Formats: sequence, structure tokens, C-alpha cells
Amino acid sequence: MTTRSILITGCSSGIGLDAARRLSERGWQVFAACRKPEDCARLEAEGLTSPLIDYEDGATIAPALDRVLDATGGTLTALFNNGAYAIPGLVEDLPTEALRQTFEANFFGWHTLTRQVIPVMRAQGHGRIVQNSSVLGFAAMPWRGAYNATKFAVEGLTDTLRMEMRGTGIHVSLIEPGPITSAFRANARANFEAWIDWRTSVRSKDYEVEIRRLGSGDKGRFELPASAVTAKLIHAIEAPKPRPRYYVTVPTYLGGAMKRLFPTSLSDRILSKG
Repeated sequence: MTTRSILITGCSSGIGLDAARRLSERGWQVFAACRKPEDCARLEAEGLTSPLIDYEDGATIAPALDRVLDATGGTLTALFNNGAYAIPGLVEDLPTEALRQTFEANFFGWHTLTRQVIPVMRAQGHGRIVQNSSVLGFAAMPWRGAYNATKFAVEGLTDTLRMEMRGTGIHVSLIEPGPITSAFRANARANFEAWIDWRTSVRSKDYEVEIRRLGSGDKGRFELPASAVTAKLIHAIEAPKPRPRYYVTVPTYLGGAMKRLFPTSLSDRILSKG
């Protein structure tokens, strides 16, 4: 049987790293992409193949995919778009350039890679494309405007792609995690400090509260390990009939229920409390 292969992005830590390790253990030929050369080198030393993909640098995408296809003989079973980051802050204080940069990393880079993968999957007659979205892709929360916007965009584009791929043998799925144990919050804090001039904001006092929350490092009540996402990814790429969407964590299930059942005004009051 031909070895199943998967390209995963954002593998330096967290969800991507866990997925790469678990799928390698399951016999998949894993390509664990990172955006920094030093992270790629670390994973290569661990025994994983780690091409360099920086979504914000489109010039890295085609060479990385070429490396993957050279290793597989021109095929690819699955793609897991995962790499992303957040810039916390109020929308009124979010520089437009920061929003543009976030979209490059969380949306446009994904689209560029996906478009290059589709012809490969179409030629072989099958494939799985899995997008790691978020509960914040359908239930917005305050202080997370940039991340909300990119994930809402991912959801819309992915739903469209799923319908357009009907009958091609290419299945498209969304995974929608809530809080997952990772370096995500620490990275978000660094991005916040780089982009948000909160001290001059008219809501500087509110920022002081949010900064304490962002830097607390406390594990959330409903936080799950990255392996919870990997379990859903395995179903999405191995099941004969993958689902269109996979919820992960209690907050995602609650967010989905609120969107279906609650009036917007009530959902706003609940979600505004964080």
C-alpha cells in the first residue's frame, strides 16, 4: 500500500508538533513545516522532515511543496493548514498594518498553499484538506478582533471550497478548537506589545486588566491538550466519510449552541465577559 503523506504547517510547538509526532507514529509520512529555520533544524534532528514554510513569505511555499512532492513521488494525501497567531487588542487600537500582517499569516498564506496542493490531489483523484480554525471563527469575542477576522475568513473560504470540491475525491474539513495548551498566549503577548500602543488608549485601564489575564499563564477551566485536536485531525484524514467540521473543547460546543439558539444581544452579553 502506498504510504500516506501529510503536510502540516505551524509545527514548532503545540497543535502542529503534536499532530506531526502522533501521525508519524501511526505510519504517516509527515512533513512538519515551520516558519523559522532553527525550528526546522530541531525537528529534523528529532527525525521529522521539516520544510520551511513562512505564510508571510510567499516565496517559501512553492519550494517547500516541491520538496514534499520530490519525497513522495508527486503525491500528497493530506494538508493540514495550522500555523497562525493572534494580536490581542481593541479594534479601535489595532493598526491596519498589523491586521494586514495577521491576514498574511492566518489566511492568505493558507490560500496560496492550498491552491498549489489542489492540482496534486485532483491529479491523483483524492485528498484531504483540513483547516485549523477556532471557536472564534464563528463566535467572536472582544479583544480578539484580528484573530476573529482571520478565522471568520477561513471559515467562509473553507465552506465554499468544500462545496466546490464535491465529486472530486477531495474532502475539506474544519477543526474548531477552543482553548488548547500551547505557546499561543505567550506569542500573542509578544505581538500585543509590538503592535498595540495601549498606554495612550482611552481604555488604558481596561487594558491593565486584560494584560494581567494575558500574562497569567493560568490553565483555563476548559483547556485541553493539543492531542485533543490531533484526535479530530486523525478522523478527518483517515475516516472514509470525514465530517465538514469538528468541535474541540466545551467552549466550542457552547459557542455553537449559542449561535443556534440565543438572540445576538444575549450572546454578546455572555461572550463579552470572556
